[in-house]
Amino acid sequence: MAIDPQFTENREQVDSHQGHDVWGPVEEPEKLGIHGTHVAVDFDICLGDGACVEDCPVDVFEWVDTPDHPESELKADPANESQCIDCMLCVDVCPVDAIDVDAGRT
Repeated sequence: MAIDPQFTENREQVDSHQGHDVWGPVEEPEKLGIHGTHVAVDFDICLGDGACVEDCPVDVFEWVDTPDHPESELKADPANESQCIDCMLCVDVCPVDAIDVDAGRT
């Protein structure tokens, strides 16, 4: 199942992390929510394969530890989402469609 492109309407902002919003529900360690708004990563489905981290030309993503998460203990966090140039490479390379970039959403 891919990230919900309407997550800002369907979920509640429950926290912030390294300067970006976190959209719930969050029930650690199993549920970690969606991190980011303009560049959003669904931590619940992210496999942590690193394609987005490697391919992003402006270094939007940073690794973050997520101990005991059932999918992956590392996640690609959109820590620098304000640097995004909307190239969509991260969306294209994500094998599980865990990333959404919306130029109109901030």
